[in-house]
Amino acid sequence: MPEHLGSFTIVLHSHLPYVIGHGRWPHGMDWLNEAAAESYIPLLQAFNRLAGEGGPTGVTLGVTPILAEMLASDVFKLEFKDYLDNKIQAAREDLATFQRLGEKHFASVARMWEGHYRELKRVFTEDFGEDLLGVCRRLMDDGMLEVITSAATHGYLPLLGRDTAVQAQVKQGAAAYRRHFGRDPKGFWLPECAYRPRYPWVPPLPGIAAEPVLRKGVEEFLSENGLRYFLIDSHLLKGGKAIGVYKDRFEALERLWERFAAQYQERPEDQEKSPYLPYLVSSAPESKRPAAIFTRDPKTGLQVWSGEWGYPGDGNYLDFHKKRFPGGLRYWRVTSAKADLADKGPYHPEWISASVNAQADHFVSLIHDLLAEFRATHKQPGIVVAPYDTELFGHWWFEGPEWLYQVLSRLQKSTQVRLVSAGGFLEEAAPMAVISLPEGSWGEGGYHWIWLNEMNDWTWRHIYPAEQEMEELAGRWAGDPDPRLQDLLKQCGRSLFLLESSDWQFLISTLSARDYAELRLSMHKDDFRRLAAMARQYAADRDLPPEDWNFLELCRERDAIFPDIDPQWWARLEYPPEEGG
Repeated sequence: MPEHLGSFTIVLHSHLPYVIGHGRWPHGMDWLNEAAAESYIPLLQAFNRLAGEGGPTGVTLGVTPILAEMLASDVFKLEFKDYLDNKIQAAREDLATFQRLGEKHFASVARMWEGHYRELKRVFTEDFGEDLLGVCRRLMDDGMLEVITSAATHGYLPLLGRDTAVQAQVKQGAAAYRRHFGRDPKGFWLPECAYRPRYPWVPPLPGIAAEPVLRKGVEEFLSENGLRYFLIDSHLLKGGKAIGVYKDRFEALERLWERFAAQYQERPEDQEKSPYLPYLVSSAPESKRPAAIFTRDPKTGLQVWSGEWGYPGDGNYLDFHKKRFPGGLRYWRVTSAKADLADKGPYHPEWISASVNAQADHFVSLIHDLLAEFRATHKQPGIVVAPYDTELFGHWWFEGPEWLYQVLSRLQKSTQVRLVSAGGFLEEAAPMAVISLPEGSWGEGGYHWIWLNEMNDWTWRHIYPAEQEMEELAGRWAGDPDPRLQDLLKQCGRSLFLLESSDWQFLISTLSARDYAELRLSMHKDDFRRLAAMARQYAADRDLPPEDWNFLELCRERDAIFPDIDPQWWARLEYPPEEGG
């Protein structure tokens, strides 16, 4: 028997669009409050428990730069405590109502919610000192987990129109990570696991006549900035059908997929490459340093992502959709995958432990079997990489954080499966094989259709001109010593970052918050245009009317992100591609 069969890491991708100052309910600040209460704090509690039991946790935690900006904000800390107080009050009011109606069981669940939110507030204020990023730093310092970065505002990198736009998203991602976590990042979460190699590119929009322009591969921007690895979906490595991650959760995507599926052709499967090994990826000339990749394991992915047969569909678990208003607390269980809201049975917290433990045992057994099979066929230990959206655990699946704790606790005690972060594995098992990858993402169909379709293609017609304008502004004045001009250019960059958020296309496609997404995109487009015009006028006249300075201050206060933004990122492309290179 070998010393160990292989390794396991769970990769949690944490992201929300910037919402501070941009609404509260149903769309806006409460997205952040819900994610913190339902996912981030329970998961950090689980990681602390695991660290106390001996660690490491095997967790690779992605935190997007824009999310880190929000979690570090004093506005969030204040509003989050108010949010928790409101939930406590809602539970009290529900309790009084249920007691008056003689609903003893629902009253007991209301008591559970009151205690739950009281404990969350205590943990946030006392145990965590209102500093969630600080908890992450301490866990990193103790070697318990690894935090990785991402693009500044989760821009969909393959569709951004200029290489300087990609460069700025990556550089801001690295700079924000260093500011928040006090070290250089090793890993990078590609937004939506979306990759594009180097090739002559044209804007993928009808009616735009443009000559092909040689664009750098996404991996080039990472390696140039000291980022050693990223993650991809399995179909980019091996071909075959893309599993997708969103269709089961959004009915609108199901309808979009039905239209798209007729055009979809899967790549033939490549049996030589394995998702249980890292590889080096390069689409550039041989002189450039490649970046490493880790590949999503499809089998473990389906167990958690699938709404039809995955673990979260257990009938005993808390139902996500049915809520009691006005407080928004949930009192019902899934019951069955096909049950209408009216047919949902009451939630019984005491029924949960058996399901959580059985599913944790099953998942650990699955990891063991996958690694044993790989070891037997390849004569070397591999690594199972299981990436998920962080918000799946706790927000979408209330019992998810406890399930994850049970999985990792079992694996901590295993003598055959080793818990390790992605970066830690790379330190020990540096890949040698250099491969190329096709363009694609982890969305349905494996390509870009969720972020570029007939519902949202108009958004790119606003993004592309803004990217060109930012490049021109920075090219002319990024080196100008006038601090007021630099303030204008920096705010232009912030507005462009927010305009480039891939969340807007996603929310439009899913119809989950279409009006909000369209409003936000239009607002950031208008902000950018006015700020750009102000920058040009100030560069010419060295003065602006008072209402323009007031507008700049309004934007800076409302969108107070990325104090380390640098207009030089848009002024000049580092290591430009050469034709034929």
